[in-house]
Amino acid sequence: MNSRSTADSTARLALTAAHTRPVRLSPLDILGLGLLGIRTRTMRAALSALGISIGIATMIVVTGIPSSSRQALMNQLTALGTNMLQVQPEPDQKPPVLLSSESVDMAARIGPVTVASAVANTHSKVHRSDRVDPDDYAGLTVLASRLDLLPALNASVRSGSFLTPATGKFPAAVLGSVAATRLGIESVRPGQPSPQIFINDRWFTVVGILARTPLSPDIDRSVLVGWDAARAQLHFDGHPTVIYVKARENAIEAVRAVLPATVHPQLPGMVRVSRPSDALAAKRATESNFSALFLGLAGVALLVGGIGVANTMVISVLERRREIGLRRALGAHRGQIRNQFLTESVILSALGGLAGVVLGVLATVGYVTYQHWPVVIPIASVTQGFGGALLVGVMAGVYPSIRASRLTPNEALASA
Repeated sequence: MNSRSTADSTARLALTAAHTRPVRLSPLDILGLGLLGIRTRTMRAALSALGISIGIATMIVVTGIPSSSRQALMNQLTALGTNMLQVQPEPDQKPPVLLSSESVDMAARIGPVTVASAVANTHSKVHRSDRVDPDDYAGLTVLASRLDLLPALNASVRSGSFLTPATGKFPAAVLGSVAATRLGIESVRPGQPSPQIFINDRWFTVVGILARTPLSPDIDRSVLVGWDAARAQLHFDGHPTVIYVKARENAIEAVRAVLPATVHPQLPGMVRVSRPSDALAAKRATESNFSALFLGLAGVALLVGGIGVANTMVISVLERRREIGLRRALGAHRGQIRNQFLTESVILSALGGLAGVVLGVLATVGYVTYQHWPVVIPIASVTQGFGGALLVGVMAGVYPSIRASRLTPNEALASA
């Protein structure tokens, strides 16, 4: 009887075991198990997250600060005219080559062109007043100017204002920086009588003085009057002398190739177009050098962070063998143990990555603001930094999680 009961009990246990399936854990359960190790070892988790956060912050800093510095450098190089071309007739031609009055508008219709403006020599003489000896020539040129000249030259007004649609039709003038010095006019002040100059026996009111224009020193030694006023007051014939064209940098060579035939289709070979500034080549070389530097520094930073997380997870497995043995004895299979430690590694890396992004952005903004540079934080470095942190967490947790899952209950409890 006893032997029969024992046999029946054994059969029932075998049948029950055969129909028993391991408990399946939901993603939230796995997440909770992953957070368990972090909550119970807060200080070690914080130090591990700090390690990877420093790595990600370093990546953002070494991309954000050089990017801001590069942008400041690019702005300075752009101010040197990397995207500007000058078009003018070939000199010393008999008869002289004349650009048509429509040539500026034709240049502006070229696709990549963003600004097209022009000046023209009126062959007029300027004096400080009508009492100056007419033969006392100040060496200044009187130019008819279109109203959009300033953006074409990256120029600015030092005092007063530039020509407007209203003042461009009347006898008003804007002085270049050298011209203002030679004529003895220091500034144009609102609310006070504007100074006047004498051009071809006509009085012109000075409405503004330009700051120095490095892109076109000839403008510094010139007196600018409106296109319409030059026609009415100085017998200007309407033919531009120099056309200034700004275009997108990536198409500057293509624009230069078609400009002669565009502005002077009859004889394109009689038109001279300036070459793009050497600053454009320097700008492009600077961009490529900075990109290579960013890639190397970012890789080193991520490698350091990944080593820190991997080291923490390996030690965590060694210290938690008792926990692993108990869970295995209670029915947890290898996949659940593996997912637990892998999830913990990813969470550690994610927390470190998030903290690193915030720390890196704050450090970059602070330093760049102190240097008075434009703030440029590449979005790619932020997203790739956080994504890289998650990838590092996965890679750093693979070996410790596999090692933990391979521990049998007996081994884990015996070595604890």
